[in-house]
Amino acid sequence: MQLRYSFRLYPDAGQQVSLARAFGCARVVFNDAVRAREDARRAGTPFPKAGELSTRLITEAKKTVERSWLGDVSAVVLQQSLHDAETAYRNFFASLKGTRKGPKLGSPRFKSRRDTRQSIRFTANARWSITGSGRLNLPKIGAVKVKRSRSLPTQPSSVTVIKDSAGRFFASFVIDTDPAADATRMPETDRTIGIDLGLAHFAVLSTGEKIDSPRFLRRAEKKLKKAQRELSRKQKGSKNRAKARLKVARAHAKVADARREFHHELSTRLISENQGIAVESLSVAGLARTRLAKSVHDAGWTAFVHMLEYKAQRYGRTLVRIGRFTPTSQVCSTCGVKDGPKPLNIREWTCTACGTLHDRDHNAALNIEQAAGLAVTACGAPVRPGAISAQREETGSHGFPTGNRAA
Repeated sequence: MQLRYSFRLYPDAGQQVSLARAFGCARVVFNDAVRAREDARRAGTPFPKAGELSTRLITEAKKTVERSWLGDVSAVVLQQSLHDAETAYRNFFASLKGTRKGPKLGSPRFKSRRDTRQSIRFTANARWSITGSGRLNLPKIGAVKVKRSRSLPTQPSSVTVIKDSAGRFFASFVIDTDPAADATRMPETDRTIGIDLGLAHFAVLSTGEKIDSPRFLRRAEKKLKKAQRELSRKQKGSKNRAKARLKVARAHAKVADARREFHHELSTRLISENQGIAVESLSVAGLARTRLAKSVHDAGWTAFVHMLEYKAQRYGRTLVRIGRFTPTSQVCSTCGVKDGPKPLNIREWTCTACGTLHDRDHNAALNIEQAAGLAVTACGAPVRPGAISAQREETGSHGFPTGNRAA
């Protein structure tokens, strides 16, 4: 499988100018491709092919006075930007036909020079390299300083240079992992667990362990509120407003980085300790429309389950998702009797059939593990509660972003 390794870049002043030029040229080529497609649609003519657009928008455009500055950047950057436009249209048409999973996509839009996040991609054809001193040597940009936290396991196939909204630069390397090498990185185990995700606790495991929710956004709200207030008082278009916007963006980036690090550490630990993991499919979009929206977004359940998914695939573990309508909080995990819905303020309840006292979240985690068929008895037979009436199941599966980060 393919993974991304991201490292922080520290370009000097001249390299930042060169990167800004490359970002701008890539944006112009993308916008020209979108405009050419839109002009063809309005005229009722067939869409121009990728080869035709490459010749017209890159090769011939460099010879004109209006687009002569396209020659100041690597041609691979321009070709990749054109490829991105083609991919955007391909995904749009697939979404219209219903052959693409996930929410419906709109038609590609023009990129703005005011976008706070920009990126360019270099493939192997660009002949970029990592120097002996560890710098990233990019064509027509130079050797950029890289802060590498670890070495790359294999030779990358491409590198994407990203400037985020906080003004930071990153190099994102795409590598193909070795399944045999990955299999040796995780210890052998036959343990299985069920995970109940929540807000009071981020996760409650079927083993009884409760993992507190760090609530990174809630803890940073005071600082974010002050920075946002200062931004709103600055005059639009002024340099002070640009500085205040960066301050807000950096505060949000700090929260997002801390949350991502927490997700990675927890998901890696669970994958390394367990062969089988069961989770419940949650309607995050629906919960985000309730009064708990801020807490739901702060938890980041979707990102966490996505990490579990690709790490399980990478290391040969099993991840099972049960339907969101499975009554995990209503069924006794001991005898299997459905005891009915309970308000959220009831954290403990006693089964009316067998008299077992249950912790609400721990009982749900046990039911998730059993519903996934992962729980086993001492003799190795699957544990299943008594007969439960069939519940409505989800059709298909949720789509997740393709970009991954290494464990």
